[in-house]
Amino acid sequence: MTNDDHGDALLALLNSTPVTDGVAEDLMADPAYAAGLARRFGGEGTASEVHELARARDGLQDVARTGTVGVELDQILHDVAQAPSPLTPDGLHWHLAGPAAALPAARAIIAWSDLVTRRPGRLRPCGNPDCRRFLVDRSKGNTGRWCSMATCGNRMKARRHYSRQHAAAEPEGRDRDEPRRTS
Repeated sequence: MTNDDHGDALLALLNSTPVTDGVAEDLMADPAYAAGLARRFGGEGTASEVHELARARDGLQDVARTGTVGVELDQILHDVAQAPSPLTPDGLHWHLAGPAAALPAARAIIAWSDLVTRRPGRLRPCGNPDCRRFLVDRSKGNTGRWCSMATCGNRMKARRHYSRQHAAAEPEGRDRDEPRRTS
């Protein structure tokens, strides 16, 4: 699996707790989705792999939102080790060893670490406060703000436009929070 494949799988993992119509969801509650995600990280899709992957997801979401690394990530990695495989003409490859249940979650953590090391500041939460998704900003200027321009970007721009229009329509001297008087 390439770094980009792991990055795409990492984003799918981080975005597995979306808010839809104001209600938070957990896509990992769907056994088929969760098993498929575990397989994307090299697992077999077992219940124990899914459990550890959900723990990793929660910890990685916290890191991406707050910059604070929780103990669950270190716990997942505790018995996991990387060792070099024999050299090939393609270069050096690494073999991950440890408890089978922890390996997909460990690969997710490694993918996160690789992303924040290679592309610092590019992984961030969506700029829409009502959204729980994340984005990897691939723009040249590192100016991406939304997980999706079609949804969150348009919503946020519409909200700003609405606020500007209504602020301009308010009569001077009246506090915006003050209710309008009707006769």
